Amino acid sequence: MTKLKKVHYKTKAHTAGTFVLSRLLAALLAATVFLALPARLLAQQFGQTGAQTQVTGKAISTEDKAIRPFRVHFPQEVIVDLRKRIAATRWPDKETVADQSQGVQLATMEELVRYWGTKYDWRKAEAKLNALPQFVTNIDGLDIHFIHVRSKNPNALPLLVTHGWPGSVFEQLKIISPLTDPTAYGGRPEDAFDLVIPSIPGYGFSGKPTDTGWDSDRIARAWAELMKRLDYTRYVAQGGDWGSPISSAMARQAPTGLLGIHINLPATIPPEVATVLAGGGPAPTGLSEKERAAFNSLDALKNKRAYAAVMGTRPQTVGYGLTDSPIGLAAWMLGHPGFAQWTYSEKSPTKDEVLDNITLYWLTNSAVSSARLYWENNTNILNAAAQKTTDISLPVAITVFPEEVYRTPQTWAQRAYRHLIYFHEADKGGHFAGWEQPQLFSE
Repeated sequence: MTKLKKVHYKTKAHTAGTFVLSRLLAALLAATVFLALPARLLAQQFGQTGAQTQVTGKAISTEDKAIRPFRVHFPQEVIVDLRKRIAATRWPDKETVADQSQGVQLATMEELVRYWGTKYDWRKAEAKLNALPQFVTNIDGLDIHFIHVRSKNPNALPLLVTHGWPGSVFEQLKIISPLTDPTAYGGRPEDAFDLVIPSIPGYGFSGKPTDTGWDSDRIARAWAELMKRLDYTRYVAQGGDWGSPISSAMARQAPTGLLGIHINLPATIPPEVATVLAGGGPAPTGLSEKERAAFNSLDALKNKRAYAAVMGTRPQTVGYGLTDSPIGLAAWMLGHPGFAQWTYSEKSPTKDEVLDNITLYWLTNSAVSSARLYWENNTNILNAAAQKTTDISLPVAITVFPEEVYRTPQTWAQRAYRHLIYFHEADKGGHFAGWEQPQLFSE
């Protein structure tokens, strides 16, 4: 990875004390005991007898607590089948408007799909994953896939990072080097993290739930068990998109060892605003300029979240088309408002990186299993009351990115999270912040 230049914020961070997030979390660590990394963990991870290697894209389930090395490789015939399906695409008519108000535009899809079917190379994506330490362990009857990268700093703070939909662990690859090796990016040794990056159940290489109940709370308990199984006694958690309610659920549950959370899509909508948004009507009186801007964004967002309404009520029905057509799957995923500003270019994320993510969903046949997360959590993940934010007693840190689906006002954040200790407005970046601005996100 090319070394990135230090990014200087144009907007000051607002907090009880002004400092960057890495120093905040380092301070949290200093308030506790330093992390000890038991030697038995290395033996557990790398000395498993009879450890299985991933060769088909489907993990091997066990009921024990073993942590098994994992490697990605799909048979060539499934790659060939994907290209055949792409070549046989039946295209719809062109949209009748000049913008994205009817959905992902035909020209965008045609250009991306032409590249996908002729030049894109999935084997490069496999190589990126296989260059990292990957593992699988069975928790609550389900195989959980995760990337685990240790810093060279023995006192690095463990950080659990959770992706969302339509994301995956591919979102996090660019933040691994800056966070585990901060001195190479202008940081200090004490800014280092050990990274644990799991795939949400039903996503990527994690197992697919066959029963109901895998909501944010249950995933949060699984994540706490994962960190316990890794022998981490002090750690923090980060999440955006679905990673935010999952991280927030962890903070509500306050498992032993969790010091605090950082989120970049917080649930801050106040009750009076949520009521108006649900019923329609003008903005409540007395809103500040930033609060009114947030209200307007949320009001407009209602027309852009049809995907969430469908997956939250009929994931099985929509899944047939997404499972049968790679183009249908790609268009469905690109229709997420987080991709509204994305263009077919070399801007991060690049076309190859976006296709890495889409192809992962296709090859693992996880369109339906990932969509069910919306059905399991059929509440507004941005609503403070629905997410029970006032029940969180652990420290909370928030970064707001300007191209996010809505820009959280600090006043709402302070109301929602009674232990908010850090609030920062970044000067660039959007919904997939770590993917789009890895250096800025890491800082």
